Amino acid sequence: MFNLAIALEDAARRFPSKTAIISDTTKISFCELNQEANQVADGLVKMGLKPNDKVGLSCPNTPLFPIIYYGVLKAGGTIVPLSILLKKNEIAYHLADADVKFYFCFEGTEILPMGKEGVGGFKKVSSCEHLIIMPATGSKEKKPFDTGLSFNDFISGKSRQFEMADTNAEDTAVIIYTSGTTGQPKGAELTHSNLAWNADLCRHLFKFQEDDVSMTVLPMFHIFGQTCLMNAGIMHGITNVVISRFEAGSVLESIQVNNVSVFAGVPTMYWALLNYEDDLGIIDLDKIRKTLRFCISGGASLPVQVLKDFEALYNVTIYEGYGMSEGSPVVTFNHPGRKRKPGSIGKPVWGVQVKLADENDQPIKPGEKGQLLYRGHNVMKGYYKKPKETEEALKGGWMHSGDVATVDDEGYFYIVDRTKDMILRGGLNVYPREIEEVIIQHEKVSIVAIVGIPDDKLGEEIKAFIVLNESETVTEQEIMEWCKERIAAYKYPRKVEFVEALPMSATGKILKRELRKQL
Repeated sequence: MFNLAIALEDAARRFPSKTAIISDTTKISFCELNQEANQVADGLVKMGLKPNDKVGLSCPNTPLFPIIYYGVLKAGGTIVPLSILLKKNEIAYHLADADVKFYFCFEGTEILPMGKEGVGGFKKVSSCEHLIIMPATGSKEKKPFDTGLSFNDFISGKSRQFEMADTNAEDTAVIIYTSGTTGQPKGAELTHSNLAWNADLCRHLFKFQEDDVSMTVLPMFHIFGQTCLMNAGIMHGITNVVISRFEAGSVLESIQVNNVSVFAGVPTMYWALLNYEDDLGIIDLDKIRKTLRFCISGGASLPVQVLKDFEALYNVTIYEGYGMSEGSPVVTFNHPGRKRKPGSIGKPVWGVQVKLADENDQPIKPGEKGQLLYRGHNVMKGYYKKPKETEEALKGGWMHSGDVATVDDEGYFYIVDRTKDMILRGGLNVYPREIEEVIIQHEKVSIVAIVGIPDDKLGEEIKAFIVLNESETVTEQEIMEWCKERIAAYKYPRKVEFVEALPMSATGKILKRELRKQL
């Protein structure tokens, strides 16, 4: 028997009164966090949850995320975290594809109407039986929608004691959705063992100390923030400051007020923190420098100049690593105590093997570029209900990352390219075909191709090359608005170019490399 939620139960035993979560002015102890997770588990079981039932969760970085996350695991369910930026059709796809039976959704705000989109998605999926709405106001009386049960009613009268379900280490704990350039998003099945090993690795790699205070501004629905900060922090019994939205000024102020010592972010966050102008004179850099001792960067390559300038300004070291959802996520890291190479993703973490191979999975010569393959305790079980895609990704027992890398004579790896057309915009994966399928539905559009273009702030920006139907006209803004109504805000193209034709191969394949040459 093994369940990832043992990390929370153990922390509650060791540090019952210690603060586990700080969110704005709210503080929750490890004991309280564990008891509220027990209430969720009790509520789910009484509502009919069976072992391995799937439970969807749309929730920003608030204490409710870990409460529900661990509650589901305690009850023996599988948690399916969803991006808070998804629209109703995208939510419906995920709920149906993952066979979700219970769906927890945050009410949201006028700016980010998560509840409205969540209810819309839920209503499209008849197999999803239960909807629980978490009110944004915290009001116990408010029922914001015409369907679903309020979270407060859901936990009312539920026990704060719960005997954890008898799960196995290889049972699926979490399904994280990821995608390639073809087809719909795929659900990577991560086991209790996958996630526990990775969280344990992180607390040692990041040199966690019991008096540390970490900050989670990375979304907890994403595997980076979920494993490396939430799970690893709880496992080690350290206090975690959760921030629901990244804004450089408020993040710096929170680091200062809460004496944050460990910070993890994507390159765009470091860029914003480096370039923040403190017009109000609120930020005390000397105080931040005294407490901030360890920074982690992932999600994309951090420009070396940004790394150097940030380290000089804040007097702290940034350690870069590499991971992906299918790897739970950490695969390689610049290990503290060893030589650190800026621009490198470091060396494999404990228990993980990494190699580079050509398109036929054959070893490459030293100095050549090859696809990064890895295997170990961190590799997913597979893609949920997708045996063909699973077999392809795990050929020969090695996870095929789709990333092209090199390795130097000291064993440090460097990501240099991608075999897929996936766009990495501000640390978030954007998949061209998904956007193309939306734009092609516009009545005036004949054909479209999406590519990533270099961007100083975000790493990559999204550009659409569009051929219109004959005699039709439409503006760039209309195309962007069309997309904004149908897909998450981070996915729509910020650049649109209308062209007479797209470059094609003899077989009719769009040659995106030719489009990139025009940039």
